[in-house]
Amino acid sequence: MFKKLKFIIYTRPFIVFVYYFIQIYSLTFRLRIVNEKKWQNLLKQEHPILLCAWHQQFFSAIRHFKTYSKFNPGLMISQSRDGELIAGVANRTGWHTLRGSSSRGGKIAMEGMIEHLKTHGLGAHILDGPTGPIGKVKAGVIKMAQESNAVVVPMYTHAEHAWFFNSWDRFMLPKPFSKVTLTFGDGMHLAPDGTSADFEAQRQLLEDTMLPGLILKKS
Repeated sequence: MFKKLKFIIYTRPFIVFVYYFIQIYSLTFRLRIVNEKKWQNLLKQEHPILLCAWHQQFFSAIRHFKTYSKFNPGLMISQSRDGELIAGVANRTGWHTLRGSSSRGGKIAMEGMIEHLKTHGLGAHILDGPTGPIGKVKAGVIKMAQESNAVVVPMYTHAEHAWFFNSWDRFMLPKPFSKVTLTFGDGMHLAPDGTSADFEAQRQLLEDTMLPGLILKKS
């Protein structure tokens, strides 16, 4: 029974169902967007933009991210079965997905993301995904930003009322009709070259910048 259920979860009809469920559920949010125009103006000036968020908070932004489809944005997603579901939903919102993570296919996917940023100018990245640890910025985002000359834009979501799952990322699901705020931080331009110490310093800088926006709840 469990194997049959897992098979159903990864079928196209179920992915379509999840996509429409997210769209309808997210309509209940009282959404507020903060500081969006600043990075969009940079994008119009042909500066590549890499939006960055914690794994905990991406759900709240899915419906609004559909409005970015006109920019042909890119997103790196793991090759896991769960990643298949997420990629299916992302593709339906108009995002181009490149499949890979630190554990499998990461090098090819990262190269694809770098090329996508150079060509189309907009991408997004989950900093501590797909398996954590929570609040730890992985090195890949630094390499992507450096080699594509992208401006890294921190992104945070906050819900007035939300459930927090007992998962590695303390996944946040806003409650229906909750006020949800999607905030974009100021862009960060990372130096394209330097020593390994410089590389780690930039990774730590991004982590320190993003950590105050991480929401930790007790189980």
